[in-house]
Amino acid sequence: MTTVNIHKAKTQLSRLVDEAAEGKPFIIAKAGKPMVKVTALDAPSDKKVRRLGFLRGQFSVPDDFNTMGREEIERRFGGRR
Repeated sequence: MTTVNIHKAKTQLSRLVDEAAEGKPFIIAKAGKPMVKVTALDAPSDKKVRRLGFLRGQFSVPDDFNTMGREEIERRFGGRR
């Protein structure tokens, strides 16, 4: 694992982060003393995650969705029109 001093890390941070994301972690040292380890996250890539529409076809919204429960809500909260 590569160790870089803090000055080099500041000047080459973009390249070092790209390398870490590709699986080449590195250590940042200050005055020769290791301070932090930079490594890739185990987060799923954007290509694997599909959030929008993931429940498509699993349920349906009732036609009266915007008005259902209106009487109950007005009764409980004293709604006035």
